[in-house]
Amino acid sequence: MRGGLTRRMIVASGLLAVLIGATFAILLSSVGQLRDSTARARQSDEVLVVANRLERIVVDLETGERGFLITAEEAFLEPWRSAQAAFPEQARALERLVADNAGQRARAQDITMAVTSYIQDYSVPLVDAARRDPGSARDVTVIADGKLRVDAIRTQFDRFVATEQNFAVTRQQSSEAAARRAIAVAAGGLGGSVLLIVVFAGYLTRAIVRPVRRTAAMAGRLAGGDLSARTPDHGAGEIGVLERSFNTMARALQEGREALTASRARIVAAGDQARRMIERDLHDGAQQRLVSLALDLRVAEATLPRELPEVTAQLARVADGLAGALDDLREVSHGIHPAILSEGGLGPALKALARRSAVPVELDVDIEPRLSEPFEVAAYYVVSEALTNAAKHARASVAHVEARAREGGLHISVRDDGIGGADPRQGSGLIGLIDRVEAMGGMISLSSPTGKGTALLVDLPVKGA
Repeated sequence: MRGGLTRRMIVASGLLAVLIGATFAILLSSVGQLRDSTARARQSDEVLVVANRLERIVVDLETGERGFLITAEEAFLEPWRSAQAAFPEQARALERLVADNAGQRARAQDITMAVTSYIQDYSVPLVDAARRDPGSARDVTVIADGKLRVDAIRTQFDRFVATEQNFAVTRQQSSEAAARRAIAVAAGGLGGSVLLIVVFAGYLTRAIVRPVRRTAAMAGRLAGGDLSARTPDHGAGEIGVLERSFNTMARALQEGREALTASRARIVAAGDQARRMIERDLHDGAQQRLVSLALDLRVAEATLPRELPEVTAQLARVADGLAGALDDLREVSHGIHPAILSEGGLGPALKALARRSAVPVELDVDIEPRLSEPFEVAAYYVVSEALTNAAKHARASVAHVEARAREGGLHISVRDDGIGGADPRQGSGLIGLIDRVEAMGGMISLSSPTGKGTALLVDLPVKGA
């Protein structure tokens, strides 16, 4: 199915609506047929009831007149009169019930004519004759004629009732068939609707829910810092656009972070290079000149006559001051970039740093072989800054330094028992450490609860030298 999600939703919803509408239309048709068949079956029952009443009227006519003929008592004519009075209404009711069936209507009319003829042409004249001459009414021929008439009428009733019973059976079967069709259509429509709904729900899950969940999970990973997260971008319509947009955004963020990391690493490397150059210039330039001047002063001090003690003493003081300045310059040079770090590596440099620390340091170093220079410099300054903070701000009595190279990474831990409360947001040197570590692709964490000391943990993904 081509097109966007809106078109797909409209098409799928239209199919579902058509199926449900068709199902209900067929179901309503089946219900209508069932209602019609039930009405016809009920009509057949009513026809049979009225036919039975008419037949009983004929029987009442016969039994009433026969009782009167035999006994000449007027009491036997009471059911005979009631039958005559009820006959017209029941006859009309029968003809009305079978008005939609030409065959049964004709049979009902024949029965009506036969019973009417029996009453008018035989029964009433016979009763009148019996009143005038009871003996003449008992004639065998007359009685036999009445029996033949009644038998013929009852035969007509039998044919009418048999035909109507056949109609009733047929209509009942039709009603049952319509009921079965209605049930089948309802079950089929319900099953089809459920199936289509399930298919529709499955399509929505596959086309929308799953991609959205994958995209949401990817967004969560991006928010957590995993810029390498990607999601399949073969979704349909707007979902595919959303997936591709997220992937494009993730690639742009990743490229931006990589560029930023590379830029920060270049800045750190340039700073370290500048430090080395300054340290080398100080060592090769200013230090050497100061050493040369100190030697010249000592030579001048040694060659002065003893008669000039004041000048000798003054030269000695200048030489001592120059020696102190030279020591200070060496200390500054070591702070800029310690030569021992370049010559001996991180282990000896950390040991020298621990010896010079104003806070006693317990050192545990396990680094073999040497690491590449940028990572050694970063590790050195992390420990140096942490020990400086412990001495200046934490008022610690002891510091614990651990440095271990393991599984392609360097783990550094610096802990002290000071007052805690260190916060990089307050502008301490920790901000520079965080920038340096993150520029090298490492991770740094700080825990410094008030009154419980400070713990600085650093992990660097280092390489060998």
